[in-house]
Amino acid sequence: MFGENHAHIFMNAVNYKEAVRTHEKAPDEQVIRRHLEAYQKKGVTFLRDGGDALHVSEETRRIAPEYGIDYRSPVFAIHKNGHYGSIVGRGFANLREYAALVREVKKNHGDFIKIMTTGIMDFDTDGSVTGTPLAKAEVKEMVHIAHEEGFAVMAHTNGARAVLEAVLAGVDSIEHGNYVDEEALQALADSDTVWVPTITVVKNMIGCGRYSDQVLNAIWETGKKNIQRGYELGVQFALGSDAGAYLVPHGQGILDEWRCFQEILGDTPQVREHLQMGEETIRRKFKKL
Repeated sequence: MFGENHAHIFMNAVNYKEAVRTHEKAPDEQVIRRHLEAYQKKGVTFLRDGGDALHVSEETRRIAPEYGIDYRSPVFAIHKNGHYGSIVGRGFANLREYAALVREVKKNHGDFIKIMTTGIMDFDTDGSVTGTPLAKAEVKEMVHIAHEEGFAVMAHTNGARAVLEAVLAGVDSIEHGNYVDEEALQALADSDTVWVPTITVVKNMIGCGRYSDQVLNAIWETGKKNIQRGYELGVQFALGSDAGAYLVPHGQGILDEWRCFQEILGDTPQVREHLQMGEETIRRKFKKL
C-alpha cells in the first residue's frame, strides 16, 4: 500500500470551521485517534502531514506509533503575512521572522519545513490561482534558510511560473502544482523535486453541488494532461490526497488519489514502481531530525 504523502490530520473532510472548533481549546485526542484508525484500517503506514496552527500534528506525532504509522510533520506551515496560509500555520513579516519560525520548528522537533508560496484554486469562479505569489528571490532565500537548518522543504505552490521558481529555488516537494506548463514540468523532471498533485481534491468535488462542475471539470482535465505529460518527461511523483480537505476522508483519500492516477496513467508495474520511488525520495529527504 502506498503512503499518504499529504494530509491534514486536524481537518475532517467536511467543514474546516467545525474542525477548528474541535481542536481550538486543545487537540481532541479521540478525533485524532479516529483519523489514525482510518489509516490503519486501510493499511497505510506512512503519513506526511501538512501542519496546523492548533498543535494537533504535535499530538498526533505522540500517538501515531500506537497505530504502526510512521508520521512526519512540519508542526505548522509557514506563510507570509497577507498571503494564503493562515489556515494551516504561522505567518512572518520578513525573512528574519521567517528564520525564527524555522528555528521554532526545530525546537518543537518538526521533521521538515512547509512553506506557502501561492494561493489556492479559485473554485468559485474560473479555477485561477488566488492571491499573489511570493517573489522568486524570497522563495529562494526561504529554501536556503531551511536547508541550512537541515530541513527538507515542502512547498504549497500553484501556477506554472511559481512552480518553476520554487523548483529552481530547490524545494524538495511541490504540493498541488496546478496549472504547470511544459517549462515547469521540464524543470521538475530535471530536478530531484517530487510532485504531489493531490488531484483527487478536484475529482471528489465534481457533482457535489458546492462548486460549478464546469470549473471543476476544466481543472480536472488540465490536471490529467499535466500529470500524463509529467510522467512522460520523468517527473518524480508521490501520492498524496490532501486528506482532511473537503470530501477527502482520512484513510480513503489516498485510495481515491491512487484511482485518479490509475485513470490517468493506468495500473502497470512501471507506474507503481515510479510512484513508489517518488515516495521513497520523500521518506529519505523528509526524515526525522
